[in-house]
Amino acid sequence: MRKKKRKRKKKTKQTITRAVTHIRLIEANPGKLEALDQLVAVYLPLCQQYTTLFCEAETSPDKYQETVFKTDLSDRLHRVAIQQAAGIAKSVRTNRANAYQAYLEDVADYAQAKAQAEGRMSAFKRREPTWTEWDLPVLRVPVIQANVNVVVLEKSEDSTFDYWLRVSTLDVGNPLRVPVKLASYHKRALEGRTLNASTTLHKRNGVWWLTLSFEEDVPLQTKPDAPTVGVDVGIAHFLTTSTNKAYGSFHGKMARQHKHDREKRRRKAKLRACLEKKGVPKGKLPSTSSETSQRLSRHVKQEINRAVNELVKDHRDARLIYEDLNVASMRFKARVMNSYLYASHLGHIPEQLAWAAAKQGMAAHTVRAAYSSQECPRCHYVDRANRPNQKTFKCLVCGYADQADRKAAQTLAGRWGDRKLAACRSTSEVKALLMTRHEAWKQQNQQRIQDAGPPVQLSFWDPPEMFLESSHE
Repeated sequence: MRKKKRKRKKKTKQTITRAVTHIRLIEANPGKLEALDQLVAVYLPLCQQYTTLFCEAETSPDKYQETVFKTDLSDRLHRVAIQQAAGIAKSVRTNRANAYQAYLEDVADYAQAKAQAEGRMSAFKRREPTWTEWDLPVLRVPVIQANVNVVVLEKSEDSTFDYWLRVSTLDVGNPLRVPVKLASYHKRALEGRTLNASTTLHKRNGVWWLTLSFEEDVPLQTKPDAPTVGVDVGIAHFLTTSTNKAYGSFHGKMARQHKHDREKRRRKAKLRACLEKKGVPKGKLPSTSSETSQRLSRHVKQEINRAVNELVKDHRDARLIYEDLNVASMRFKARVMNSYLYASHLGHIPEQLAWAAAKQGMAAHTVRAAYSSQECPRCHYVDRANRPNQKTFKCLVCGYADQADRKAAQTLAGRWGDRKLAACRSTSEVKALLMTRHEAWKQQNQQRIQDAGPPVQLSFWDPPEMFLESSHE
């Protein structure tokens, strides 16, 4: 007797985690805050030791790792430090592995292009990709990502405070009780909510801060037959949609601020190098970081958040399709462009887009971004030369022309539901699939190509007018 397959229940809601931040622990007396400082002075170096251990190990980071280093912390705090280090190391190793895989694919692509250019090497100007090994992460900001075993939030009953934070310290058996007073907007955010057991304590500019969180179920608003809207990420415009709308830009005022800050940091770096040659101790050398750089970073992220919110507001009834962006593997030839790339915080955009869509109950999906800016939507031909400049896309084979970012967004929208493309494990497999589709297109249009003129190498011919298509608005 055949068993009936269980029908999967349709997903009608999605759970998001909301954080309540900027809770200052200013009601505690100096003695209690000093005890927190003493705790983190031991906790952070231990967390750094395990982070380095997990990053250098061949096996995957294990939050249940047996204790290795000696410490004055209790066993529970020791375990929390291991768990926090495992999370950091896992993130670093994943990003490093993605970047190295992208480097290997760039090397293979370079070798293939070099082999194709044999005989005309004078015109081959591409640089061979190079790999720079990643530095081990250094924990500078005092942070304790605690669970209920070491930090407990207790509701205050007979006090002017809202909560009491019971924190395990170096003095085993004598926990620290820190008063927590919420602002009015904190109370509104937490009204009727059940707080998560995990909390985060961190110290910035000499002030201790507390972060709380809670789970929220958001009903899905996107209909199954909702139209798909592709979203392309870039520097010229943070977001460009397949509906021909652009949101946010790093150009203009922010680009000028970045240029000024970069020149300032270069002058500091030169001064630091000169003083270092003269034998000045490292502790007395000037720092290359600056407050203007941190201020610009916050400003850029605010502009990204604003652009994402505007996009979500304009496409409430759509299904958003955006690229699975890996900024760690992106490189430009010029150092200036790499500097702009890092300052533009493109890696923050997909995260913010996913969060904003989930918060509104919208459906948002990632697709493979490989060659989305180089693929022709008509004949599927892939070539870097299809992008003669940053703004323009023009296929070398069929002559299809369009604004580059809008075309990329349309390509991403078309990749939603493409199972063959989603099954590709590397960019080389993606390119092979696209070129197979290009060959199929050539077979279907062989007669038109023959009527257009004598057979030539399709990558370099000047397309006839019959294939030209004006860019649509």
